[in-house]
Amino acid sequence: MAITLTEKFAKKVDERFKAGSLSNAGVNHDYSFEGAKTIKITSVPTVPMNDYSRVGSNRYGNPTELQNEIQEATLTQDKSFTFTIDKMNEEETMIKASEALARQIDQEIIPMIDTYRFEKIAEGAEEVIIVAKKPYEAVLDATEKMDEALVPQEGRILYVKNSFYKGIKLDPSFVLASESGMSIKFKGQVGEIDGFAVIKVPANRMPEGVEFIACHPCATCAADKLQDYIVHMDAPGYNGALVEGRVYYDAFKLNNKEGAVVVGKPAV
Repeated sequence: MAITLTEKFAKKVDERFKAGSLSNAGVNHDYSFEGAKTIKITSVPTVPMNDYSRVGSNRYGNPTELQNEIQEATLTQDKSFTFTIDKMNEEETMIKASEALARQIDQEIIPMIDTYRFEKIAEGAEEVIIVAKKPYEAVLDATEKMDEALVPQEGRILYVKNSFYKGIKLDPSFVLASESGMSIKFKGQVGEIDGFAVIKVPANRMPEGVEFIACHPCATCAADKLQDYIVHMDAPGYNGALVEGRVYYDAFKLNNKEGAVVVGKPAV
């Protein structure tokens, strides 16, 4: 693509809209990948209950050695970018290296990580609700399933497509009683429904065919191992700025958090 050089550029750049990261509220960072590409996560099961016997030698039942289960999590997303800005192009246009780097993070990296995280959260769903009823009723179904799975009440997140949120607001059976008085805790949060903090998500970041994701952050571990951005000035072979960046990340569903993610899909 050609560089356009003119006698004068307007001081204000026509920027695109940006949403910032929306997925942080729905994930945890409980496990560290420092010094490793793969970590092993241990979970320990329980044993079945027995009828106590008042006679014999094994009155509590036949003892068995308690086992453990190992889940391996390996980082897979290693992404990068680079671009140059000639010194005279920077001087004669409104292209600035630091501003261009910030723009790259806002408009490329954050949406990319958000989209990937939402896919991973949705993949971990144990329950799927077909949104064939009123939208609010589908949310109540998700609440019921998470309650039955003993998912903690505190910290639940409801990610919704804008179109689904519109359907909730227009649903005559729904009254958002706490919307006006609640405190906003998360970026993008627009209200609260039945204990869920509601966050609207653009359709291009949500997984295809998903209307909403009801989740608890305990279910999905996010690993942000590296976010490295460098602006080289007058690097060998360049007169100007050479900008480079690398992000190394992933997200994993934890095996022992069944029921902590419920996905709503549209009726066929």
